[in-house]
Amino acid sequence: MKNGSKLMNVYDFSVKKMNGETQALRDYEGKVLLIVNTASKCGFTPQFEGLEKLYQAYKEKGLVILGFPCNQFAGQDPGTNEEIKEFCSLNYGVTFPMMAKIDVNGKDADPLYRYLESQKGFEGFDMEHPIGPKLDEILRGEDENYAQNSDIKWNFTKFLIDRDGAVIERFEPTTTPEKIAPAIEKLL
Repeated sequence: MKNGSKLMNVYDFSVKKMNGETQALRDYEGKVLLIVNTASKCGFTPQFEGLEKLYQAYKEKGLVILGFPCNQFAGQDPGTNEEIKEFCSLNYGVTFPMMAKIDVNGKDADPLYRYLESQKGFEGFDMEHPIGPKLDEILRGEDENYAQNSDIKWNFTKFLIDRDGAVIERFEPTTTPEKIAPAIEKLL
């Protein structure tokens, strides 16, 4: 994708905060970003704890985690932005920025997510993770060829962005936040 003659990066996008204000991602220029679609009622929801630990460990070195609630996967985040924010704070002590609820797939997908998917496609679930085989079974039941497209497969898909705004790596939900730490450290 091009924007004039300049290649696009995540800094070319703006998103909505939970309070409805616009957040330009350019404001995070020079930071390492971890962008995650989240859900409050998912088998992966406990990853909020690991994400917060990553944020606390690396925020002083330049890491920012951006959470994007999404209700597209089995209706696992039906609450309002305020309810989601309160849930994350009370249950997991989340202090990293949580943005407004969005769609990550389909005709109403947020442009940021369309861009992220275009940069890093699906690379498969960790089948050693207890939920990996079940996700594969569910998604294969819906579309035998689901693994061949780059859309988001489930909650807690994570995109790692370098300090220049380039998408470096995609981690599927079966990759825990703890396993992402070495990749983050390389960019810091």
